[in-house]
Amino acid sequence: MIDRFTPIHDPNDTRIEPYRNQKDAWLKAAHNPNAPDQPTEHTSKDPLFITEGSLVLEHHINSPYPLHSILIDESKAETHADLLARIPSSAPIYTAPRPILDRITGYPIHRGLLAAGRRIEHPPLDDLLQSARALVLLEDLSNHDNLGSVFRSTAALCGSDVPLVLSPRCCDPLYRKSLRVSMGHALTIPFHHLSDQSDWLPSLKKIQAAGFRILAMTPSNAARDINEYLKNSPSDQKIAILLGAEGPGLTPQAMNAADEQIRIPLVSSADSLNISVAAAVALHRLVQPMDSPII
Repeated sequence: MIDRFTPIHDPNDTRIEPYRNQKDAWLKAAHNPNAPDQPTEHTSKDPLFITEGSLVLEHHINSPYPLHSILIDESKAETHADLLARIPSSAPIYTAPRPILDRITGYPIHRGLLAAGRRIEHPPLDDLLQSARALVLLEDLSNHDNLGSVFRSTAALCGSDVPLVLSPRCCDPLYRKSLRVSMGHALTIPFHHLSDQSDWLPSLKKIQAAGFRILAMTPSNAARDINEYLKNSPSDQKIAILLGAEGPGLTPQAMNAADEQIRIPLVSSADSLNISVAAAVALHRLVQPMDSPII
């Protein structure tokens, strides 16, 4: 295995350019036409993303996203030898001592393991609608922790046949922090991220036309209790759970586009749930795994 390792002794080595100063936004600029212009030396020719840690890397290896390369603390290389043995030969494995690694990235890498992956074209919305048994619709989630947590809950409670549809103003699911919080499941759960804000409401209409009933989650007491919905709704109805950002919630336009508003009952002293928690509760109650009946 050791012959797969390529030692890096210079933090300016051009071979590890994708990992340099990841606090900057230049890596995302390669695939984001709305990103501010970056200096030439900070512009990536390939649309890449970065994963961190062995657990996320394991999902990365099993995902459709090609691996570009690995950068690992040299003291951890043998510890992760079994995992690194699964890396395709086309992806070089770079090793560096911790001081060099920290200088490359611009911050301490506590897990000592990074991977660069290549972005791919995601499934068109029409394709997702044909294969999905349910959907999670997210409007304007700008918090990477919440977004990653929704991916993780979807993977754990439902599986890969419940994809996500993200409005254009949602943050990037493949951003390093989102991937870490999702435990890598943002690489395994299919999603479609709309690029044009004007397509959001028409896409909700398209989802309804495909046979999905859109349930807008809200803490409002005027909404239908989720328990009542379960008692009085057909079990074979395909649903799409619509959730908004932490704080503002769903826009009035999205709320009005939904077929129904649903609330999770709370104690009187609480006003709402965190968006990722609300998503997990809704998924558990409304979209159980195929081999686990709804109760």
